[in-house]
Amino acid sequence: MLPQKMKKAITDNPKQLANLIDLVNLPSTLRDFVGQSQISHLGCFMRVWSYIKTNNLQDPNNKNVVNCDEKLKSILLGKQQVELVELPALIKLHFPKQKK
Repeated sequence: MLPQKMKKAITDNPKQLANLIDLVNLPSTLRDFVGQSQISHLGCFMRVWSYIKTNNLQDPNNKNVVNCDEKLKSILLGKQQVELVELPALIKLHFPKQKK
């Protein structure tokens, strides 16, 4: 069951939701990380988040910071540390721009 706020966002702007769930072809760096040639924005973000949690890459002192290993650095512009709020924007850079 979706929260009321999310239901409203989906009904107000269905194109925005479509952009999150449409499959797109991935560039080679992201393809190597994800292990698929096509994935949605949302699916890619979920894979990255799962990788972070599985490999315990969140900073133990500040859970809003991710300490990148070599594999994660390859898709996050080589940054040593990334704040969680930056993560979606950095992942979005790998996806082609949507035509309006």
